[in-house]
Amino acid sequence: MTLTVMPLHSQKMVGEFDVFKSLIEVLRNNHTYLETGDVVVISTKFVSNAQGRLLNAKNIKISKSGSKLSEKFQLKPSIAEVILRESDDVFGGVAGFVITSADNIMAPNAGIDKSNAKKGTLILYPSNPYHTAEQIRRKVFLEFSVHVGVILVDSRLMPARVGTSGVAIACAGIEPVLDMRAKKDLDGNPLKVTFQAVADNIATMANHEMGEGSESKPFAIVRSSGAKMTGRKLSPNETAVPATQCVYVRGLSNTTK
Repeated sequence: MTLTVMPLHSQKMVGEFDVFKSLIEVLRNNHTYLETGDVVVISTKFVSNAQGRLLNAKNIKISKSGSKLSEKFQLKPSIAEVILRESDDVFGGVAGFVITSADNIMAPNAGIDKSNAKKGTLILYPSNPYHTAEQIRRKVFLEFSVHVGVILVDSRLMPARVGTSGVAIACAGIEPVLDMRAKKDLDGNPLKVTFQAVADNIATMANHEMGEGSESKPFAIVRSSGAKMTGRKLSPNETAVPATQCVYVRGLSNTTK
């Protein structure tokens, strides 16, 4: 079977809503269906809107710490304040961007987004993304009697690269990482440290087809991906490492002049 990515168009949603019910409607309107082994990829921004994870920048009270962060990195005070609230760690940054981590998700400005929202509105990451993905996976089985994977995808800047690519903020129903250690390369040498980021790779493929702007395609079905299905509950620790173990963070922090 040939791997295929099918982005699905959806009407713009306003206010809080049920993501699973929206998925059913989108499948019907796009005249498509789900098969066992499919991976349903959903935009994190779509999920955040469904959960009401939106803030009006005008209503945010600025703390002293928020003001200091705003001045240090030349950010609007409201954005700096929300970055502090949403982050577990702040590592540093440059003008306009702060590198943060929350729930083992490292991202500029705590993943806060202003695109595809009303002016002055800040969109935060979804609440309990792994739980959300797992609930959608289970509801799909109960509704259609098929086992699928679910990925919540966001776009992410990659170190020293131009542009964004997809990243799996959360997933369910598939093994997110393939351990390649002890397997051999083309020359017969055993691989010692290689892990394949299955969920992130699928997220990137889907994100490319879903688009970044006005496409209004918050869902995509990835078929025949070869991902290994699983019914076990996944956790964030399976797809992310602490900053202290990240080769980029460790390498840059150990730089000598």
